[in-house]
Amino acid sequence: MKKSITFNIYLILFGLFIHSCSVKKYLPEDEKLYRGAEIEIETETPIDNIEALKTELEATLRPKPNSKFLGMYLGLYYHFKAQKENPGFINRWLNKKIGEKPVYQSDVETFEVEDILRNRLENKGFFYSTAASTFEEKETEATVNYELSIAEPYKMETYQLDSMPSPIHDAIKQEIKKSPFQKGSNFDLSHMKLERQRIDSKLKEKGYYNLNPDFFIFQADTNQYDNKRFNLFLKLKAEVPKKATIPYQISKINIFPNYDLQDSITNKMERFNEKNYFQDSLFIKPKHLDKYITIKEGDNYNPTTSKNTARRLSTIGAYKYVNIQYEEIDSLESDSLGILEANIFLSPLTKRALRAELQAVTKSNNFTGPNLALTYSNRNLFKGGETLNISTNVGYETQLLSGDNSGLSSLELGLKGEIIFPRVIFPITFNEDFFEYSIPKTKTSLGVNYLNRSSLYALLSGSALFGYSWNANRYITYEFNPISVNYTQLTQTSTEFQEILDENPFLEQSFDQQFISGLTFSFTYNEMVDANDPHQFYLNTTLDVAGNSISLLGKDSEPGEPKTFLGLQYAQYAKADLDLRFHLNFGKDKAQTLATRLFAGYGLPYGNSDVIPYVKQYFSGGPYSVRAFRIRSLGPGTYNSEDDPDSDGTYFDQTGNIRLEANAEYRFPLFSFFKGAIFADAGNVWNSESNPTFTDEEDKFTSNFINELGMGAGIGLHVDVQGFVIRFDLAAPFHDPAEEEGQRLDFKVDEPVFNFAIGYSF
Repeated sequence: MKKSITFNIYLILFGLFIHSCSVKKYLPEDEKLYRGAEIEIETETPIDNIEALKTELEATLRPKPNSKFLGMYLGLYYHFKAQKENPGFINRWLNKKIGEKPVYQSDVETFEVEDILRNRLENKGFFYSTAASTFEEKETEATVNYELSIAEPYKMETYQLDSMPSPIHDAIKQEIKKSPFQKGSNFDLSHMKLERQRIDSKLKEKGYYNLNPDFFIFQADTNQYDNKRFNLFLKLKAEVPKKATIPYQISKINIFPNYDLQDSITNKMERFNEKNYFQDSLFIKPKHLDKYITIKEGDNYNPTTSKNTARRLSTIGAYKYVNIQYEEIDSLESDSLGILEANIFLSPLTKRALRAELQAVTKSNNFTGPNLALTYSNRNLFKGGETLNISTNVGYETQLLSGDNSGLSSLELGLKGEIIFPRVIFPITFNEDFFEYSIPKTKTSLGVNYLNRSSLYALLSGSALFGYSWNANRYITYEFNPISVNYTQLTQTSTEFQEILDENPFLEQSFDQQFISGLTFSFTYNEMVDANDPHQFYLNTTLDVAGNSISLLGKDSEPGEPKTFLGLQYAQYAKADLDLRFHLNFGKDKAQTLATRLFAGYGLPYGNSDVIPYVKQYFSGGPYSVRAFRIRSLGPGTYNSEDDPDSDGTYFDQTGNIRLEANAEYRFPLFSFFKGAIFADAGNVWNSESNPTFTDEEDKFTSNFINELGMGAGIGLHVDVQGFVIRFDLAAPFHDPAEEEGQRLDFKVDEPVFNFAIGYSF
């Protein structure tokens, strides 16, 4: 009975809300709201894809009626409210965000719409069709019915090339043979426009530098038929200039590697590989720059080749502007061939730069604090476009919002040197023409890092890397590091941390593996580079293999003990990650986003290792993971540290070699650069082989993993300033695998977790 009363109250309140949003009282006496239009179609003969045709015709209807939400004119209502003498802040703000001006019956010009509909039908080949309209009126609303009588369409019998001057006639004749036009296809003006653009594009690639798609015209001849058939002819307009009908050839390529708009062009020239290099003093060696230029003397002009050259030159990293200009040499032009000179102007970036950054850093382990980074860059180090980066950083961090771990702090010092070569460095020479989109870069780096985590340990680490990165196209990136070396050493441990290691041999082994040597490979497909694309897909997969090659040099230790290299125990494992994301952007200006993500990772220790090194293990929970659980507090499996009498409240043992996560988030604009979010997360980590420290193998991955996922939901406030995002997320768990079965499903809204982070995690 109580629930019934409550339900009725909600219905009454909802009814009052709908009544409060009524717009009838605001309408002028002589006006009715326009509620849109319907199209009714009658045809003489069956028409293919009539629903698609109807959809296209409906898109031409004007004006668009006011929108409704749950039967209410919310936008129109708040527009009227904002017109009052004292509308108030809320009404003004809502009008700005969702308000709509009224669309009345008097705003509809049916005769104009009828003309547009007839014109659109003629463009589709339905000549001699008719259109009529009638209004249907109610008390406060009016709609329009458009009645279309569609005639039988005209269909193509042949597609031919009309007479044209040579040599363009033969070039177009070859392309017409590849045309998508088929006998029996409908007359369609939009398809003809596409055909003009296709032929123009193909001929441009054959050197027709001055050609334009507007120079072509189609003529349909129906005189030979009496059954609505026509012959289609492609012609050139009468006023087309002679220059548009001949191909152009590249006679010279002039490159200015150190071009400055303020200076006059130098006359000092060096000839290399059939190209002219102009530079007063050597800026970039021609042998290094030459491989980026795909334009060649003697070739016909090709805009695709020109774009490839500009893009490849831009990826070097030493240039601010790349400008390719073509100059017609009229004195060398003949009736069948034009001559071009290609001038490539390259404006360098400042050679040396020093950048200082003071950051407020949040990491995936919930450590937050200031970080000062200094980076010195030297571009074009060896006059081949190389970039040298030397960076150092000093950071102090403290762990916030992490329960029993609050108050931990750390001091980090780092030094890293990196050289990026804009070419492939390999014992075997590669033909750079194979890499059409961009030439791979070779990256080398050396780094050392010192981390002092108060009350626990100090860690000294060094790293070395040699690898390649390559953009195969706009969306695909490869990274391959055949040499990836990491060395870590605990230089000091506190009594508390030593006790943690002594009580957990599984964890101790993961810290003992001081030497990691292997290779990594990463493939990324990223459609999110197109910011205005409504559907954005992202895929990243990474393979990390360590210890295989170095195991050939490893030495046996005592029986039962791991092998060593140079006296150091080395790790041997394989690890693979898969990260899938999909963004659906919709609404006004694509400002609303439904973002989803699925992550799966698996690590396999073998050979010299029984467990993956600690720095390579997975964890779950926190601002970049399942936000309803604190950092590293989720899992592994159904483990509950609060029920473990041997647990000291640290998070070091809450890791695993298997990780699964799924996330969904709805992001929407609020005002200015503030955005709101509603999200749900699920995930956990497991071990493929149970840690002996745990009881009942509660950390082991089984077929029951679905019931062991930690799940939560929440809301967020995001500050997004030109892509720089600060996130404040509040989440609560509704499925906690650490609880007993039967008690896991419980939405703990009274136990929310606050997350602060910089940047989106997906």
